[in-house]
Amino acid sequence: MIPAPLRRAGLVVAVAVTALLALAAPAAAHGADAPDGTDYRGAVTGVSPDRPGLTARLVEAGARLELTNRSGAEVTVLGYSGEPYLRIGPGGVFENRRSPATWLNRTLAGETRLPAEADPAAPPDWRRIDDGPTARWHDQRTLWRGDAPPAAVAAAPDREQRVRDWVVPLRAGTDTIEVRGTLDWVPPPDPYPWWVAATLGFLVIGAAGLVPGGTTAGVRALRAVGGLLALGGVAAVTLTVGRALDTGGPGVGGLLAELVTGQVWTLLTGLGALAAGGYALARRPAADFTLALAGACLTLFAGVSNLAVLSRSVPPVAAPAALVRVVVAVALATGAGAVAAGLLRLRTAARTAPHPHLTRAP
Repeated sequence: MIPAPLRRAGLVVAVAVTALLALAAPAAAHGADAPDGTDYRGAVTGVSPDRPGLTARLVEAGARLELTNRSGAEVTVLGYSGEPYLRIGPGGVFENRRSPATWLNRTLAGETRLPAEADPAAPPDWRRIDDGPTARWHDQRTLWRGDAPPAAVAAAPDREQRVRDWVVPLRAGTDTIEVRGTLDWVPPPDPYPWWVAATLGFLVIGAAGLVPGGTTAGVRALRAVGGLLALGGVAAVTLTVGRALDTGGPGVGGLLAELVTGQVWTLLTGLGALAAGGYALARRPAADFTLALAGACLTLFAGVSNLAVLSRSVPPVAAPAALVRVVVAVALATGAGAVAAGLLRLRTAARTAPHPHLTRAP
């Protein structure tokens, strides 16, 4: 017979796994928009000629080009055949439904089937898609879309090297403007040391669950696990903010919007781990169960969902790549360790609790 505390913990972990799988479909659908990582590093080197109020950058690990126009005059982005593709100005952002780029840029792979109306030689058919001054789109000129790496990269994959320089042409009235940038190959890191570090951390933290709970050492172990889980929560929040800075719109408003929409699950997971760590530090009732629950969520939503950054050179986070890998490894180690420690403590408590059938009535 499985003790009730263990049944409850197992149920919670199962629910957390089910939730992750249920969210996997929407995440996969959005995965083309925000990849988990890449080995190609894109960068905008400038706008030429310089135009006050017109800025460009690459976001989502280089998956999208972002153009913000606060110049007060409309700017048109040209498509792959030189046709008007996007129009950005005081009235918002408009896309030309006749431009093939409108359809090809729907996904990162550029595999959208062109409708009959797509004709670069046809008069533009403008449709407003945003009220603000910023447009974002997948631009094939800034990406490497081949299934295999370039020949030079295949010949020397361990060497960082330039893949190409790129240009995205714009038009402002009769003036021609160019957004210029570069695309480089960056060799991927060896994920093995990160896996070793996360595994060792998991084993050390999980071993705290072997200390008897009713002893002074057990109290210290509980507080240690709670403190480390809180550290994992800080790591998850840091990761969330970093992704939002790379993916979200400019300014505080764009950051907050991304935090409460695209990054909400990881943010809630980090805050939950912080709360559960504080709960354990305060030695509140059911602290072991809380550790197991929060640890499972942290492992899944902050660790497993970001595993790609351990083996990709360019993560979709506005932070140094090595720091991002440290953060993910910390989330994995503290989350999985808290699950193990919490379940072990629940199992020990169930074994040492008086059996109701063996307890005599007074």
